[in-house]
Amino acid sequence: MNRIEKEREIFHYLLKDLLSHEEVLKMKAYIQHGDLSTYDHAVNVAWVSFRLSRKLGLKVDERSLLRGALLHDFYLYDWHERDESRKRFHGFHHPRTALRNARAHFSVNKIEEDIIMKHMWPLTPKLPRYRESWVVTLADKYCSVKDTLGFENRERHTE
Repeated sequence: MNRIEKEREIFHYLLKDLLSHEEVLKMKAYIQHGDLSTYDHAVNVAWVSFRLSRKLGLKVDERSLLRGALLHDFYLYDWHERDESRKRFHGFHHPRTALRNARAHFSVNKIEEDIIMKHMWPLTPKLPRYRESWVVTLADKYCSVKDTLGFENRERHTE
């Protein structure tokens, strides 16, 4: 087994409870950027976060890193559609909705909460507190640019 295969195995092991969870799978119904679902975007962010932290040799809580990354956009609505019941600026407000949903369905720790709440920095003013939060914030920006520009080399990590 090569290094990537081993890392993919660890990735799936650490996220096994979330990747197949009914509520998390609902993210497949919503488009994030371009034609990519929120679920696929979140899985890609988790994978990039995992690989980046390992490549840089960072000491992180990998389970919290991956869970926070997977749940960072767990808001469960189509942000492209106008809805008077939601605040107008999705980018500013969806982290709070994602955290509320994560708390309602899962036990989340302080690192995971920080990742979810602060992944939109610098759009939202509070700085990420933990190393894991910084990694996910950077990975999310990277994946969002790739998604928006339509790069086709997206890997599917849930197979």
